[in-house]
Amino acid sequence: MMLLYRLCLWKSGRMLLALFLLDWLFAASTVATTHEPGFSAPIANVTAPLGREAILACTVHNLSTYKVAWLRVDTQTILTIHTHVISRSRRVGVTHSDHRTWFLHIRELRETDRGWYMCQINTDPMKSQLGYLDIVVPPDILDRGTSTDQTVREGASINLTCAATGSPHPQITWRREHSKPITISDGMQVTSFEGPELNITRVTRQHAGAYLCIASNGVPPTVSKRIMLTVQFPPVITIRNQLVGAALGTELVLECETEAYPKPVSYWSRDNGEIVPVGGGLEPHKIDGSYRSVLKLAIRRVTSSDYGTYKCVSKNSLGDTEGTIKLYPMPLPPMENKNVVQRLNIVADKSSESTPFGTQDFRLQDYNRASKYQCCHFLFLLIFFILITLSRG
Repeated sequence: MMLLYRLCLWKSGRMLLALFLLDWLFAASTVATTHEPGFSAPIANVTAPLGREAILACTVHNLSTYKVAWLRVDTQTILTIHTHVISRSRRVGVTHSDHRTWFLHIRELRETDRGWYMCQINTDPMKSQLGYLDIVVPPDILDRGTSTDQTVREGASINLTCAATGSPHPQITWRREHSKPITISDGMQVTSFEGPELNITRVTRQHAGAYLCIASNGVPPTVSKRIMLTVQFPPVITIRNQLVGAALGTELVLECETEAYPKPVSYWSRDNGEIVPVGGGLEPHKIDGSYRSVLKLAIRRVTSSDYGTYKCVSKNSLGDTEGTIKLYPMPLPPMENKNVVQRLNIVADKSSESTPFGTQDFRLQDYNRASKYQCCHFLFLLIFFILITLSRG
């Protein structure tokens, strides 16, 4: 019985010793692993704009006498080892913070710098981790693939295109200058339109003007291109008053409006086809706009020969048109109390004077003042005569 007890005790002791040894070996292994160099954190991916500087950070611990190196993954190019720059590019640099965080600097970034970068520790076996550098590029509108200024005939269809590059790929927005609406198919109007192509069916003269192709991708600056759309159409004439009456000796202005592109040749003529000349009592002139012209014919003093039909004529390469205005005689308006004023003028024998408010007749005023004086003088004599008579009585 004693022997069996001693045997169990001996086996238990051996088991405890084995457990102690295993615990010691595990602790030693852990201490050795803890004191080996390694990475404290993953490399954060970096996004930087074109032309700027990018900095990638690699954080290590227990570096001791080991070295840190930076490599370009796709080309397997060694960029830096420890504090030394191996790359021949002057744009590459390396710095560190207490030999714990190692920074790879890439200045004046190019699109070719985009890609994966590796941070290595020269242990055996080697330890490494990766970080990605993305280069964002502001948008740029390409001449090739983008519409230039367009000229189209009214009623036709047109397709405006806009091509742009950048990273991320830009979004294209169409707008009109001065916040005018964009009229697309079926007469629908929008303030803006998204997409690289703007299709306009059945172009009208209202579509004419400047369109802005705007490219943006969240990387400043946003860029735009101005595309001018010109619409061609034959002349159209608008006359607001086709019958105009005027008295002899009065002044008047005849007007007509014309719309056309290309710019028309416009003039006034009489019903016999004779073009109205410049000078004399007739003074034709016009006021031009982008598509619209206002033609005016001023008649300074109407005579009997001025009555009749006038034609407003407009011509361009797409056609011609004309509108007519008929000028007919009217009697002079009656003047009230004209003869009375003339008689009073003769009595007072003094000329009248014109003012902005009408004719100021000084003769009438003098006549009234003379009448008032004579009346007062008569009353004075009458009162004096009555007083004399009473005193005698």
